[in-house]
Amino acid sequence: MSAPVVGVLALQGDVREHMAALERVGARGVPVRRPVELAGLDGLVLPGGESTAMSKLAVAFDLLEPLREQVHSGLPAYGSCAGMIMLADRVLDGHPDQRTVGGIDMTVRRNAFGRQVDSFEADLECAGLDGDRLLHAVFIRAPWVESVGDRVRVLAAAPVTGAADRIVAVRQGALLATSFHPELTGDDRVHAYFVQIVRGVPDLP
Repeated sequence: MSAPVVGVLALQGDVREHMAALERVGARGVPVRRPVELAGLDGLVLPGGESTAMSKLAVAFDLLEPLREQVHSGLPAYGSCAGMIMLADRVLDGHPDQRTVGGIDMTVRRNAFGRQVDSFEADLECAGLDGDRLLHAVFIRAPWVESVGDRVRVLAAAPVTGAADRIVAVRQGALLATSFHPELTGDDRVHAYFVQIVRGVPDLP
């Protein structure tokens, strides 16, 4: 596979930043707004943004069921922040009508780290990355993972004042999700890791 074609769900959120990061790591990013644009993709990114808006727009554009079919049929997918919520099988503190694509056996708590004013940055140890495992992470109205199933590999956890560390990066098979926004830092290793998943490269320990 020369340059894998990776779609970026372009309904809402930081689409351009993900497209640029994918291009820098050797993939060809394409926007996805309609079901027909899912055809021929090697992978898919669900970007950060607002998870309830993303859910409603996916339904309005007749994309939710096609997205579910593709992801559950094995299409590699990466979700950051709101995208992590979209890939979760279970969501806490979501809106009653909120729907997800699912695929990762995890329970995610929406806006767990607080509102926009509670956004923060932290250096994390993140498994699976090339080179130094230390990763600078940006959290904006971020979720965290409350629990995971047996098939889910925890890649990173973030400290929480007065509580146990919370899971903020996971992988299950060809699905990857982070609470944070690597597309905003200039460190492209998470996107490179996802492109390796798309290419079928064996995982790092």
